[in-house]
Amino acid sequence: MTPLSRRRFTLLALGAPVALLGTQGASANLIETVLSRAHVPRHDDEVWVLVDDREATLTLYRGNRQLDRFAPISLGRGGASAARRRGSNVTPLGEFRVNRFNHESDWHIFIGIDYPTPSHARMALEEGVFTQQDYDDYYDYYRRQGYPPQQTALGGFIGIHGIGKGDPAIHQQFHWTQGCVAVTDEQIERLAALIDIGTRVVIR
Repeated sequence: MTPLSRRRFTLLALGAPVALLGTQGASANLIETVLSRAHVPRHDDEVWVLVDDREATLTLYRGNRQLDRFAPISLGRGGASAARRRGSNVTPLGEFRVNRFNHESDWHIFIGIDYPTPSHARMALEEGVFTQQDYDDYYDYYRRQGYPPQQTALGGFIGIHGIGKGDPAIHQQFHWTQGCVAVTDEQIERLAALIDIGTRVVIR
């Protein structure tokens, strides 16, 4: 799998929501618009991840063909919602891209995603969570750094990770994370071997 350059990843991440806004104008819920078509592969050979909150599953696809499926998985203690706030322990819904790997995490392996996305930032502005200055600062940071700021009112540091130092028994029974998606250590190893920077992750 060919990894994306940081510049190309940034352009991809920042360009997608702009295209949405250009065709539909300001939407009451941009995330619902994104999710309405996120389950469609970009091409037949695309490797992508679908996290389903209702079924508590993570499925890895190549195009429409299932490669692997993990269940049960754990999500945030606060549930899952498009309108995540810092400290809420909620898993954000939406379409994301993998933007980092940490193989020395307390959670065995941590696969970071680009939350909050430009769509989340736009929603935050429309809902009054972001001021115009917050919104401008968000885009300025993203353009300069190549990834979204993690210390806004929307929170950050979201990804897919293993259990690591956590309790496997709790993992089998409850949603226990602070907003991330958790799978077993064996599962995160399998996932990390099959995806790369730029892999699309859909959480619905």
